[in-house]
Amino acid sequence: MKTLFDKIWEAHAVTTTAGGASLIAIDRVFLHERTGAAALARMQAMGRSLADPARVFAVMDHIVDTRPGRGDGTLMHGGEGFITETRAACHRAGITLFDIDHPAQGIVHVISPEQGIVLPGCTLVAPDSHTCTQGAFGALAWGIGSSEAEHAMVTGTLRLERPGTMRVTFTGQLAEGVTAKDMALALIAAHGAGGGVGHVVEFAGEAVRALDMEGRMTLCNMATEFSAMTGLIAPDEKTFALLAGRPYAPALFAEPYWLSLASDADARFDGEITIDAAAIAPMVSWGTSPEHAVAVTGAVPHGPDRAHEYIGLEPGARIAGTPIDAAFIGSCTNGRISDLRRAAAILKGRRIAPRVRKALVVPGSMAVRRAAEAEGLDKVFEAAGFEWRMSGCSLCFYAGGEGFPEEARVISSTNRNFEGRQGPGIRTHIASPETVAASALAGAIADPRTFRQEESA
Repeated sequence: MKTLFDKIWEAHAVTTTAGGASLIAIDRVFLHERTGAAALARMQAMGRSLADPARVFAVMDHIVDTRPGRGDGTLMHGGEGFITETRAACHRAGITLFDIDHPAQGIVHVISPEQGIVLPGCTLVAPDSHTCTQGAFGALAWGIGSSEAEHAMVTGTLRLERPGTMRVTFTGQLAEGVTAKDMALALIAAHGAGGGVGHVVEFAGEAVRALDMEGRMTLCNMATEFSAMTGLIAPDEKTFALLAGRPYAPALFAEPYWLSLASDADARFDGEITIDAAAIAPMVSWGTSPEHAVAVTGAVPHGPDRAHEYIGLEPGARIAGTPIDAAFIGSCTNGRISDLRRAAAILKGRRIAPRVRKALVVPGSMAVRRAAEAEGLDKVFEAAGFEWRMSGCSLCFYAGGEGFPEEARVISSTNRNFEGRQGPGIRTHIASPETVAASALAGAIADPRTFRQEESA
Protein backbone atom coordinates (compact mmCIF):
# COMPACT_ATOMS: atom_id res chain seq x y z
CA MET A 1 0.00 0.00 0.00
CA LYS A 2 1.09 3.57 -0.62
CA THR A 3 1.98 6.67 1.35
CA LEU A 4 0.74 10.12 0.33
CA PHE A 5 4.23 10.83 -1.00
CA ASP A 6 4.23 7.61 -3.07
CA LYS A 7 0.99 8.65 -4.75
CA ILE A 8 2.21 12.12 -5.73
CA TRP A 9 5.64 10.87 -6.81
CA GLU A 10 4.23 8.10 -9.00
CA ALA A 11 1.70 10.48 -10.59
CA HIS A 12 4.61 12.76 -11.64
CA ALA A 13 7.29 10.21 -12.55
CA VAL A 14 8.13 10.60 -16.23
CA THR A 15 10.90 8.02 -16.52
CA THR A 16 13.77 6.40 -14.66
CA THR A 17 17.34 7.22 -15.69
CA ALA A 18 20.06 4.66 -16.28
CA GLY A 19 21.50 5.54 -12.88
CA GLY A 20 18.23 4.85 -11.11
CA ALA A 21 17.14 8.44 -10.53
CA SER A 22 13.69 9.65 -11.57
CA LEU A 23 12.62 12.43 -13.89
CA ILE A 24 9.74 14.16 -12.14
CA ALA A 25 7.22 16.48 -13.81
CA ILE A 26 7.06 19.92 -12.19
CA ASP A 27 3.67 21.66 -12.10
CA ARG A 28 4.67 25.05 -10.67
CA VAL A 29 7.88 27.09 -10.42
CA PHE A 30 8.03 30.15 -8.18
CA LEU A 31 10.90 32.66 -8.37
CA HIS A 32 11.89 35.61 -6.21
CA GLU A 33 14.15 38.57 -6.87
CA ARG A 34 17.26 37.19 -5.15
CA THR A 35 17.60 34.34 -7.67
CA GLY A 36 14.95 34.87 -10.35
CA ALA A 37 16.93 37.22 -12.55
CA ALA A 38 19.95 34.89 -12.62
CA ALA A 39 17.91 31.84 -13.66
CA LEU A 40 15.97 33.74 -16.32
CA ALA A 41 19.04 35.53 -17.67
CA ARG A 42 20.96 32.26 -18.05
CA MET A 43 18.01 30.64 -19.76
CA GLN A 44 17.61 33.53 -22.19
CA ALA A 45 21.37 33.77 -22.85
CA MET A 46 21.35 30.12 -23.93
CA GLY A 47 18.46 30.79 -26.31
CA ARG A 48 16.07 28.64 -24.30
CA SER A 49 12.42 29.39 -23.65
CA LEU A 50 9.93 28.41 -20.98
CA ALA A 51 8.05 25.18 -21.53
CA ASP A 52 4.88 26.83 -20.20
CA PRO A 53 5.01 30.45 -18.92
CA ALA A 54 1.60 30.00 -17.27
CA ARG A 55 3.17 27.57 -14.77
CA VAL A 56 5.88 30.02 -13.66
CA PHE A 57 5.39 32.82 -11.12
CA ALA A 58 7.66 35.39 -9.54
CA VAL A 59 7.48 37.77 -6.60
CA MET A 60 9.45 40.60 -5.04
CA ASP A 61 9.81 39.63 -1.38
CA HIS A 62 13.29 38.83 -0.11
CA ILE A 63 15.02 42.20 -0.12
CA VAL A 64 12.19 44.71 -0.59
CA ASP A 65 11.97 47.66 1.77
CA THR A 66 9.11 47.02 4.21
CA ARG A 67 8.83 50.54 5.64
CA PRO A 68 5.54 52.34 4.93
CA GLY A 69 5.78 54.37 1.73
CA ARG A 70 8.59 52.11 0.55
CA GLY A 71 8.14 52.96 -3.11
CA ASP A 72 10.08 50.76 -5.49
CA GLY A 73 13.20 50.02 -3.54
CA THR A 74 15.32 48.02 -1.17
CA LEU A 75 17.61 48.95 1.71
CA MET A 76 20.14 46.32 0.61
CA HIS A 77 23.27 47.92 -0.84
CA GLY A 78 23.29 47.10 -4.56
CA GLY A 79 19.93 45.38 -4.24
CA GLU A 80 18.18 47.58 -6.80
CA GLY A 81 19.71 45.49 -9.55
CA PHE A 82 18.05 42.32 -8.28
CA ILE A 83 14.67 44.03 -8.47
CA THR A 84 15.01 45.78 -11.82
CA GLU A 85 16.63 42.79 -13.54
CA THR A 86 14.04 40.33 -12.24
CA ARG A 87 11.24 42.65 -13.33
CA ALA A 88 12.66 43.01 -16.84
CA ALA A 89 13.38 39.28 -17.21
CA CYS A 90 9.85 38.34 -16.10
CA HIS A 91 8.30 40.74 -18.58
CA ARG A 92 10.44 39.35 -21.41
CA ALA A 93 9.51 35.76 -20.52
CA GLY A 94 5.81 36.45 -20.01
CA ILE A 95 5.86 35.31 -16.38
CA THR A 96 3.22 36.39 -13.87
CA LEU A 97 4.99 38.79 -11.49
CA PHE A 98 3.70 39.93 -8.11
CA ASP A 99 5.68 43.15 -8.10
CA ILE A 100 6.30 45.47 -5.16
CA ASP A 101 3.20 47.54 -5.88
CA HIS A 102 0.96 44.55 -6.70
CA PRO A 103 -1.97 44.20 -4.27
CA ALA A 104 -1.18 40.48 -3.89
CA GLN A 105 2.54 41.01 -3.18
CA GLY A 106 3.99 39.14 -0.25
CA ILE A 107 6.32 36.33 0.76
CA VAL A 108 6.22 33.56 -1.84
CA HIS A 109 5.05 30.83 0.56
CA VAL A 110 2.28 33.08 1.88
CA ILE A 111 0.91 34.34 -1.43
CA SER A 112 1.04 31.01 -3.27
CA PRO A 113 -1.79 29.57 -1.10
CA GLU A 114 -3.58 32.92 -1.09
CA GLN A 115 -3.70 32.83 -4.87
CA GLY A 116 -4.49 29.11 -5.16
CA ILE A 117 -1.22 28.47 -6.99
CA VAL A 118 -0.33 25.52 -4.79
CA LEU A 119 -2.89 22.74 -5.07
CA PRO A 120 -3.27 19.26 -3.52
CA GLY A 121 -1.20 16.67 -5.33
CA CYS A 122 0.86 19.12 -7.36
CA THR A 123 4.63 19.49 -7.50
CA LEU A 124 5.96 22.97 -6.78
CA VAL A 125 9.54 24.20 -6.55
CA ALA A 126 11.19 27.51 -5.71
CA PRO A 127 14.76 28.65 -5.01
CA ASP A 128 14.03 28.92 -1.29
CA SER A 129 14.44 26.23 1.35
CA HIS A 130 11.10 27.05 2.99
CA THR A 131 9.11 26.04 -0.07
CA CYS A 132 8.21 23.01 2.06
CA THR A 133 5.66 25.31 3.76
CA GLN A 134 3.27 24.51 0.94
CA GLY A 135 3.30 20.81 1.71
CA ALA A 136 0.53 21.73 4.15
CA PHE A 137 -1.82 21.50 1.15
CA GLY A 138 -0.89 17.94 0.27
CA ALA A 139 1.53 19.16 -2.39
CA LEU A 140 5.07 17.95 -2.98
CA ALA A 141 6.87 21.28 -2.61
CA TRP A 142 10.59 21.74 -2.02
CA GLY A 143 13.45 24.20 -2.36
CA ILE A 144 15.90 24.11 -5.26
CA GLY A 145 18.86 26.09 -6.64
CA SER A 146 18.66 28.65 -9.43
CA SER A 147 20.17 26.24 -12.00
CA GLU A 148 17.50 23.67 -11.11
CA ALA A 149 14.87 26.39 -11.46
CA GLU A 150 16.18 27.06 -14.98
CA HIS A 151 15.94 23.36 -15.84
CA ALA A 152 12.41 23.09 -14.44
CA MET A 153 11.25 26.14 -16.39
CA VAL A 154 12.70 24.93 -19.69
CA THR A 155 11.90 21.21 -19.51
CA GLY A 156 9.04 21.03 -17.02
CA THR A 157 10.97 18.33 -15.14
CA LEU A 158 13.70 17.76 -12.56
CA ARG A 159 15.98 14.78 -11.99
CA LEU A 160 15.68 13.44 -8.44
CA GLU A 161 16.85 10.55 -6.33
CA ARG A 162 13.81 9.13 -4.57
CA PRO A 163 13.88 10.14 -0.88
CA GLY A 164 12.86 7.99 2.02
CA THR A 165 9.59 8.47 3.88
CA MET A 166 9.02 9.35 7.52
CA ARG A 167 5.81 9.84 9.47
CA VAL A 168 5.74 12.14 12.48
CA THR A 169 2.55 11.56 14.46
CA PHE A 170 1.41 14.04 17.10
CA THR A 171 -1.05 12.21 19.33
CA GLY A 172 -3.58 13.85 21.63
CA GLN A 173 -4.36 17.56 21.84
CA LEU A 174 -2.25 20.65 22.34
CA ALA A 175 -2.67 22.52 25.61
CA GLU A 176 -4.02 26.06 25.59
CA GLY A 177 -1.37 28.54 24.45
CA VAL A 178 0.71 25.93 22.58
CA THR A 179 1.06 26.32 18.81
CA ALA A 180 2.29 24.66 15.64
CA LYS A 181 5.59 26.52 16.05
CA ASP A 182 6.03 24.84 19.42
CA MET A 183 5.25 21.46 17.85
CA ALA A 184 7.99 21.98 15.26
CA LEU A 185 10.58 23.13 17.80
CA ALA A 186 9.71 20.26 20.14
CA LEU A 187 10.26 17.76 17.32
CA ILE A 188 13.60 19.25 16.29
CA ALA A 189 14.83 19.61 19.88
CA ALA A 190 14.02 15.97 20.60
CA HIS A 191 15.31 14.39 17.38
CA GLY A 192 17.95 16.83 16.14
CA ALA A 193 18.29 19.27 13.26
CA GLY A 194 19.39 16.34 11.09
CA GLY A 195 16.60 14.01 12.14
CA GLY A 196 14.74 14.17 8.84
CA VAL A 197 17.67 14.11 6.45
CA GLY A 198 17.01 12.16 3.26
CA HIS A 199 13.27 11.91 3.93
CA VAL A 200 9.94 13.41 3.03
CA VAL A 201 8.14 13.85 6.35
CA GLU A 202 4.38 13.38 6.59
CA PHE A 203 2.87 15.04 9.65
CA ALA A 204 -0.10 13.12 11.01
CA GLY A 205 -2.16 12.52 14.11
CA GLU A 206 -5.00 14.10 16.03
CA ALA A 207 -3.10 17.30 16.89
CA VAL A 208 -2.13 17.89 13.27
CA ARG A 209 -5.68 17.38 12.00
CA ALA A 210 -6.89 19.86 14.62
CA LEU A 211 -4.60 22.61 13.30
CA ASP A 212 -6.04 25.22 10.97
CA MET A 213 -4.34 25.60 7.59
CA GLU A 214 -2.09 28.39 8.79
CA GLY A 215 -0.85 26.24 11.65
CA ARG A 216 -0.22 23.38 9.23
CA MET A 217 1.82 25.74 7.06
CA THR A 218 3.94 26.70 10.08
CA LEU A 219 4.59 23.04 10.89
CA CYS A 220 5.56 22.16 7.31
CA ASN A 221 7.68 25.34 7.05
CA MET A 222 10.01 23.97 9.73
CA ALA A 223 10.54 20.63 7.97
CA THR A 224 13.65 22.08 6.36
CA GLU A 225 15.00 22.90 9.86
CA PHE A 226 14.61 19.15 10.48
CA SER A 227 16.75 18.60 7.32
CA ALA A 228 13.86 16.90 5.53
CA MET A 229 13.43 17.30 1.77
CA THR A 230 9.94 18.58 2.56
CA GLY A 231 6.94 18.17 4.85
CA LEU A 232 3.48 16.94 3.86
CA ILE A 233 0.01 16.90 5.38
CA ALA A 234 -2.86 15.06 3.72
CA PRO A 235 -5.49 17.49 2.39
CA ASP A 236 -8.98 17.55 3.87
CA GLU A 237 -12.05 19.78 4.00
CA LYS A 238 -10.04 22.54 5.68
CA THR A 239 -7.64 22.49 2.74
CA PHE A 240 -10.37 22.62 0.14
CA ALA A 241 -12.24 25.38 1.99
CA LEU A 242 -9.18 27.64 2.08
CA LEU A 243 -8.45 27.18 -1.63
CA ALA A 244 -12.05 27.57 -2.83
CA GLY A 245 -12.50 30.62 -5.02
CA ARG A 246 -8.81 31.55 -5.14
CA PRO A 247 -7.70 33.15 -8.44
CA TYR A 248 -5.60 30.20 -9.69
CA ALA A 249 -7.62 27.35 -8.13
CA PRO A 250 -9.69 25.29 -10.55
CA ALA A 251 -13.37 26.01 -10.95
CA LEU A 252 -14.14 22.29 -10.57
CA PHE A 253 -13.25 21.91 -6.93
CA ALA A 254 -12.14 18.96 -4.76
CA GLU A 255 -11.82 16.66 -7.73
CA PRO A 256 -11.68 12.90 -6.96
CA TYR A 257 -7.87 12.85 -7.26
CA TRP A 258 -7.60 15.30 -4.37
CA LEU A 259 -9.85 13.16 -2.22
CA SER A 260 -7.54 10.17 -2.78
CA LEU A 261 -4.51 12.02 -1.41
CA ALA A 262 -3.93 10.26 1.88
CA SER A 263 -1.61 7.53 3.00
CA ASP A 264 -3.29 4.12 2.92
CA ALA A 265 -4.10 2.69 6.33
CA ASP A 266 -1.40 0.01 6.06
CA ALA A 267 1.21 2.14 4.24
CA ARG A 268 4.78 1.52 5.40
CA PHE A 269 7.19 4.36 6.19
CA ASP A 270 10.96 4.16 6.40
CA GLY A 271 10.87 5.98 9.73
CA GLU A 272 8.28 6.67 12.42
CA ILE A 273 8.26 9.23 15.25
CA THR A 274 5.43 9.66 17.74
CA ILE A 275 5.09 12.72 19.99
CA ASP A 276 2.54 13.39 22.74
CA ALA A 277 1.12 16.78 21.81
CA ALA A 278 -0.29 17.30 25.30
CA ALA A 279 3.26 17.22 26.72
CA ILE A 280 4.46 20.14 24.57
CA ALA A 281 4.90 23.55 26.21
CA PRO A 282 5.64 26.89 24.53
CA MET A 283 9.16 26.53 23.17
CA VAL A 284 12.03 28.95 22.63
CA SER A 285 15.49 28.45 21.17
CA TRP A 286 18.51 29.05 23.37
CA GLY A 287 21.46 28.54 20.99
CA THR A 288 22.47 28.73 17.33
CA SER A 289 20.43 25.90 15.78
CA PRO A 290 16.71 25.18 15.87
CA GLU A 291 17.57 21.98 17.73
CA HIS A 292 18.83 24.19 20.58
CA ALA A 293 15.32 24.72 21.95
CA VAL A 294 13.66 24.18 25.32
CA ALA A 295 10.32 24.78 26.97
CA VAL A 296 10.03 28.40 28.04
CA THR A 297 9.74 27.09 31.60
CA GLY A 298 12.98 25.11 31.27
CA ALA A 299 16.71 25.64 31.65
CA VAL A 300 19.49 25.92 29.10
CA PRO A 301 21.00 22.43 28.59
CA HIS A 302 24.62 21.61 27.94
CA GLY A 303 25.33 22.14 24.25
CA PRO A 304 28.23 22.98 21.95
CA ASP A 305 30.65 25.44 23.53
CA ARG A 306 30.45 27.72 20.51
CA ALA A 307 26.67 27.97 20.82
CA HIS A 308 26.92 28.98 24.49
CA GLU A 309 29.67 31.47 23.69
CA TYR A 310 27.76 33.12 20.86
CA ILE A 311 24.37 33.28 22.56
CA GLY A 312 25.85 34.29 25.92
CA LEU A 313 23.94 31.80 28.08
CA GLU A 314 25.41 29.25 30.47
CA PRO A 315 24.14 25.69 30.93
CA GLY A 316 21.62 25.51 33.75
CA ALA A 317 20.41 29.08 33.37
CA ARG A 318 16.62 29.52 33.27
CA ILE A 319 15.61 30.61 29.77
CA ALA A 320 12.66 32.67 31.02
CA GLY A 321 13.82 36.02 32.30
CA THR A 322 16.66 36.33 29.77
CA PRO A 323 16.63 40.06 28.86
CA ILE A 324 15.88 40.96 25.22
CA ASP A 325 16.61 44.10 23.20
CA ALA A 326 14.35 43.65 20.18
CA ALA A 327 11.34 41.71 18.89
CA PHE A 328 10.23 40.58 15.44
CA ILE A 329 6.86 39.17 14.36
CA GLY A 330 6.54 38.03 10.74
CA SER A 331 8.15 35.73 8.13
CA CYS A 332 6.87 32.84 6.03
CA THR A 333 6.71 30.85 9.27
CA ASN A 334 4.50 33.13 11.34
CA GLY A 335 3.40 36.15 9.32
CA ARG A 336 -0.20 35.17 8.57
CA ILE A 337 -3.40 36.71 9.90
CA SER A 338 -3.95 34.12 12.64
CA ASP A 339 -0.39 34.72 13.88
CA LEU A 340 -1.03 38.45 14.09
CA ARG A 341 -4.36 37.97 15.82
CA ARG A 342 -2.84 35.82 18.55
CA ALA A 343 0.05 38.20 19.16
CA ALA A 344 -2.27 41.21 19.20
CA ALA A 345 -4.53 39.52 21.76
CA ILE A 346 -1.60 39.45 24.19
CA LEU A 347 -0.45 43.01 23.39
CA LYS A 348 -3.85 44.69 23.51
CA GLY A 349 -3.96 47.40 26.17
CA ARG A 350 -0.30 46.88 27.06
CA ARG A 351 3.04 48.48 26.17
CA ILE A 352 6.40 46.87 25.41
CA ALA A 353 9.15 47.22 28.00
CA PRO A 354 11.39 50.32 27.80
CA ARG A 355 14.51 48.19 27.26
CA VAL A 356 13.11 46.82 23.95
CA ARG A 357 14.77 49.17 21.48
CA LYS A 358 13.23 47.87 18.25
CA ALA A 359 10.02 45.93 17.65
CA LEU A 360 8.59 45.12 14.22
CA VAL A 361 5.49 43.46 12.83
CA VAL A 362 5.89 42.55 9.15
CA PRO A 363 2.80 40.91 7.61
CA GLY A 364 3.48 37.97 5.31
CA SER A 365 1.53 39.55 2.45
CA MET A 366 -0.29 42.72 1.56
CA ALA A 367 -3.53 40.74 1.78
CA VAL A 368 -2.65 39.84 5.38
CA ARG A 369 -1.82 43.49 6.05
CA ARG A 370 -5.18 44.67 4.72
CA ALA A 371 -7.05 42.01 6.70
CA ALA A 372 -5.21 42.99 9.89
CA GLU A 373 -5.96 46.66 9.35
CA ALA A 374 -9.64 45.89 8.74
CA GLU A 375 -9.69 44.29 12.21
CA GLY A 376 -7.73 47.12 13.83
CA LEU A 377 -4.74 44.93 14.65
CA ASP A 378 -2.32 47.53 13.29
CA LYS A 379 -3.55 49.99 15.92
CA VAL A 380 -3.04 47.41 18.66
CA PHE A 381 0.55 46.78 17.57
CA GLU A 382 1.36 50.47 17.22
CA ALA A 383 -0.18 51.33 20.59
CA ALA A 384 1.97 48.60 22.14
CA GLY A 385 5.15 50.07 20.62
CA PHE A 386 5.65 47.89 17.53
CA GLU A 387 6.34 49.31 14.07
CA TRP A 388 3.68 48.29 11.54
CA ARG A 389 5.32 47.41 8.23
CA MET A 390 4.57 46.51 4.61
CA SER A 391 4.96 42.85 3.61
CA GLY A 392 8.23 41.09 2.83
CA CYS A 393 10.88 38.85 4.32
CA SER A 394 12.42 41.82 6.15
CA LEU A 395 14.74 40.96 9.03
CA CYS A 396 14.02 37.25 8.97
CA PHE A 397 17.51 37.27 7.51
CA TYR A 398 20.17 39.95 7.23
CA ALA A 399 20.58 41.30 3.73
CA GLY A 400 22.26 44.55 4.73
CA GLY A 401 20.78 48.01 4.81
CA GLU A 402 18.57 47.51 7.84
CA GLY A 403 19.35 45.76 11.07
CA PHE A 404 18.79 45.45 14.78
CA PRO A 405 20.85 47.36 17.33
CA GLU A 406 24.44 46.14 17.50
CA GLU A 407 24.79 42.77 19.27
CA ALA A 408 21.09 42.84 20.22
CA ARG A 409 19.32 39.84 21.70
CA VAL A 410 16.17 39.35 19.57
CA ILE A 411 13.05 37.30 20.21
CA SER A 412 11.74 36.36 16.76
CA SER A 413 8.88 34.42 15.18
CA THR A 414 11.17 33.41 12.30
CA ASN A 415 12.63 29.97 11.57
CA ARG A 416 16.40 30.21 12.00
CA ASN A 417 18.69 31.27 14.81
CA PHE A 418 22.06 30.68 13.15
CA GLU A 419 25.00 32.94 13.97
CA GLY A 420 24.48 36.24 12.17
CA ARG A 421 21.13 35.18 10.67
CA GLN A 422 19.53 38.49 11.64
CA GLY A 423 22.72 40.52 11.46
CA PRO A 424 26.37 40.43 12.56
CA GLY A 425 26.57 39.51 16.23
CA ILE A 426 22.78 39.40 16.64
CA ARG A 427 21.62 36.70 19.07
CA THR A 428 18.29 35.29 17.93
CA HIS A 429 15.76 33.31 19.97
CA ILE A 430 13.01 31.78 17.81
CA ALA A 431 9.55 31.23 19.24
CA SER A 432 5.85 31.58 18.47
CA PRO A 433 4.30 35.03 17.85
CA GLU A 434 2.61 34.78 21.27
CA THR A 435 5.94 34.21 22.99
CA VAL A 436 7.48 37.09 21.05
CA ALA A 437 4.65 39.40 22.13
CA ALA A 438 4.82 38.31 25.77
CA SER A 439 8.60 38.69 25.84
CA ALA A 440 8.42 42.18 24.32
CA LEU A 441 6.04 43.20 27.11
CA ALA A 442 8.26 41.71 29.80
CA GLY A 443 11.54 42.92 28.29
CA ALA A 444 12.76 39.34 28.74
CA ILE A 445 11.89 35.89 27.43
CA ALA A 446 8.49 35.13 28.92
CA ASP A 447 5.81 32.43 28.98
CA PRO A 448 2.85 33.70 26.93
CA ARG A 449 0.45 31.70 29.10
CA THR A 450 1.18 34.10 31.96
CA PHE A 451 -0.40 36.93 30.00
CA ARG A 452 -3.34 34.77 28.98
CA GLN A 453 -3.98 34.02 32.63
CA GLU A 454 -3.88 37.73 33.45
CA GLU A 455 -6.48 38.38 30.78
CA SER A 456 -8.85 35.79 32.19
CA ALA A 457 -8.35 36.85 35.82
